[in-house]
Amino acid sequence: MATIVTTSFSSMRAHHANGAVLWDIVKRMALAVIAGTFLATFIAAQIPSLYLAIFFALFMGYVSIQMFLNKKPSPSHKPASSTELLGVGAGIGAISALVSIGGGSLTVPYLSWRNVDIKKAIGTSAAMGLPISLAGACGYLLNHDADLATIPYTIGFVYWPAVLLMSICSFFTAPLGAKLAHRLPVATLKKVFAISLMLLNLKMLTALL
Repeated sequence: MATIVTTSFSSMRAHHANGAVLWDIVKRMALAVIAGTFLATFIAAQIPSLYLAIFFALFMGYVSIQMFLNKKPSPSHKPASSTELLGVGAGIGAISALVSIGGGSLTVPYLSWRNVDIKKAIGTSAAMGLPISLAGACGYLLNHDADLATIPYTIGFVYWPAVLLMSICSFFTAPLGAKLAHRLPVATLKKVFAISLMLLNLKMLTALL
């Protein structure tokens, strides 16, 4: 979650430059997203690592299959109410904290269901990633684990050398991804990302077993 802060900020700037961020939706969902993400970190801190890893693998496995098959929800013609956006935002934030994602796997399908253009859905999701990652990182910094306290350069559940090195790389590569999102076929991007998720899931499940 801490490394996503840099990634989401860089990606948000790139998508905003392309006019692909619907700021009205971001503003209406932001507070709920922050609350849902922050509170869920305290739940995640109490869940045994094994169960959390299994939940992560199952959820991301489901997302990767849906993405590879290019499954899309049936579009809704009813405009979203403020209450709905708050509820959806809180849910996206909570799940994002539990499985450590920027929320794109949930935000993009939801906005597409609400008849938002796919490229604007991706850009808006990138902007939503900033409050999600900030709230998640703060929550995991505040939580503590006795076994992790002895690891150098670790605060709470955050290992700072990894944050630093990954953030430096992602700061420069996130804008490239934003450009590709506006130039390459979305279906192709989805399949590449889905295969990557599947391989990561296989590795995680193998380690668990």
